Amino acid sequence: MKLKFVCVILLLSGLLLFSQSKGKVIKVKDGDTVVVLLGNNRQETLRLAEVDCPENGQAFGKNAKQFTSSQVFGKKVMFYRTGKDRYKRTVAKIFYDKDKYLSAEIIKSGWGWWYFKASKNIELKNYELEAKNSKIGLWKGSNAISPWDYRKNKKKKKEVL
Repeated sequence: MKLKFVCVILLLSGLLLFSQSKGKVIKVKDGDTVVVLLGNNRQETLRLAEVDCPENGQAFGKNAKQFTSSQVFGKKVMFYRTGKDRYKRTVAKIFYDKDKYLSAEIIKSGWGWWYFKASKNIELKNYELEAKNSKIGLWKGSNAISPWDYRKNKKKKKEVL
């Protein structure tokens, strides 16, 4: 009996984790993190799945944030929770304007990297290559530093001090 109960709980929690939700974007923290207001007036911070944008203090960080704001701020979005990150934020795939996938739009426009460490979506890799080849967004310059390298270098500098 206990085993059945545990199985049912696990199944239901899995359904909740990957369930479709709707909310209104009320804040854009950076290029790949937004806050949505849910129907029950609860706020939830969403870290975009499959994309990594420059940090706020990094070159092009403000541009990435502005792009994300221009796409979804104040809009109702649909999202699918895919997990939690190390900061306990909800990782989610966000869709808006009927069928636009926010992570893909960011990568296509050249304001983010395909986050290959957590994504198998080769289409996003191709969008990144197209943006690089077209020299749009952060790819205008020749020395774009990925956010994961930027964070690693920043951490090394702190350790030296």
